[in-house]
Amino acid sequence: MKIKYCTFFVLVFSALNGFSQEWKDSYTTALSCAKDQNKPIILVFSGSDWCAPCIKLDKEIWQSEIFNSYAHENYILYRADFPRKKSNKLAKELETQNKSLAALYNPNGHFPLVVVLNKDEKVLGKTGYKKLAPNKYVSHLNSFIK
Repeated sequence: MKIKYCTFFVLVFSALNGFSQEWKDSYTTALSCAKDQNKPIILVFSGSDWCAPCIKLDKEIWQSEIFNSYAHENYILYRADFPRKKSNKLAKELETQNKSLAALYNPNGHFPLVVVLNKDEKVLGKTGYKKLAPNKYVSHLNSFIK
């Protein structure tokens, strides 16, 4: 009986995990995946522990089932985070990488800023937090992809 419960939980976890966000842990990885899979990159500049619109965007869009299932099939995701609390401090390498990305794609320091890039790193469009339902936000992002 224990084996059946264990198998059940493994199957449920695997199914749920299949629809989870797949934020890449480095921009280099995201770029490589975008090229390999011929998908656009959703590059998000976020202040995860201080920026109220960034937190709303995360809760309302990035964590939604609609966005997750669509993104899994259609986007490569990378979040360039700029936390302020010491407890959330990033590794030096990651901090340097995010600063370099900001210099290229977010020189005015807007938060949140969502940049849609093609696999060749060409900017297709930029947006931020918008009070939209997740399916409408996906449509908004797709409007940049031709």
